[in-house]
Amino acid sequence: MKTRYLVLEDGTVFKGEAFGSEKATIGETVFTTGMTGYQEAISNPSGYGQIVVMTYPMIGNTGINRDDYESIELAINGIVVREYSDEPSNFRSAMTLGDLLKLKGIPGIQGIDTRKLTRLLREKGPLKGKLTAAGEELDASLAIGEAKAYEIPVNQVASISTKKPYSSPGQGKRVVVIDFGLKHGLLRELNKRDFDVIVVPYNTSTEAILSLVPDGILLSNGPGNPEDVEGAADTIKHLIGNAPIFGIGLGHQLLAMSYGAKIQKMKNGHSGGNYPVKDLTTGRTELTSQSHSYVLEESSIASTPLTVTHRALNDGTIEGICHETDRVFSVQFHPEASPGPHDASHLFDRFDNVMNASTRKENFNA
Repeated sequence: MKTRYLVLEDGTVFKGEAFGSEKATIGETVFTTGMTGYQEAISNPSGYGQIVVMTYPMIGNTGINRDDYESIELAINGIVVREYSDEPSNFRSAMTLGDLLKLKGIPGIQGIDTRKLTRLLREKGPLKGKLTAAGEELDASLAIGEAKAYEIPVNQVASISTKKPYSSPGQGKRVVVIDFGLKHGLLRELNKRDFDVIVVPYNTSTEAILSLVPDGILLSNGPGNPEDVEGAADTIKHLIGNAPIFGIGLGHQLLAMSYGAKIQKMKNGHSGGNYPVKDLTTGRTELTSQSHSYVLEESSIASTPLTVTHRALNDGTIEGICHETDRVFSVQFHPEASPGPHDASHLFDRFDNVMNASTRKENFNA
């Protein structure tokens, strides 16, 4: 394998071996703690523009299969692993991870100390970084300057949201999904319950959404800063009261903003499949899958009519909210359980109950 370098904006340089695409890339370097599900992680639209560091030491050993994608195109800019396996062993494997990355033009680096890198990112927060081209001779000062100068894209949602509405038909209730960067696992959960799903672009007007006569509206997950998604919170504000609303991830943040709540960036975001969250409405603690760098500002929630329904047990951040009479609720984590865990998938049943009932007990404690 050819030599490749990961160069961070703080001047740290890691030397490793290239796999995947041979080209160079720049992005925001973040780590994910999932022990499984690397295919879902690299195809999650919430990872748009990131160089993703896998903390689990061996990646690629189960290959890539046709079923576990969370989007058709990969949204990440690069991948960093301790050890890359180019000989997968799994009956579902259709190609290697390296072949997929070559096909999609995404570079990878292996053979570096990912524990050291993760500790660095935990201490300093996400850092902009450059993956050099395969075999390229390193000019450290130039690469550091390029990493520092890199500007993280504004309104990343506009780049990955569907450009036209499309349907995923069912015989049950009609659910309009506003696509801020949705995962396919979300559609699988809706289709499993036979909902008649229509997915619309992130900037679809209130009037156009209501013209579809939805029984419920789902605000999807997505990447980036919710404050950059121009007009979304205002649209949601005018949708409230017309149909039950369920928000996930970025959709959760936008729903809260529509009530006047504020957002703040975390020093270290949540990314992985092992985050414990307490559901305050049931008393249950559930392990959840998460991928976000922003969180609701605690003090701003007190000035809204929203009730906090979920808390992260690691850091106490807000993970869920609801409004008793407006029939809306949302969670910061990913209940669609792709790749897992499956503890919170019952929230889609709760959404079904919200569409069927009007009392708080029936809506939120089902």
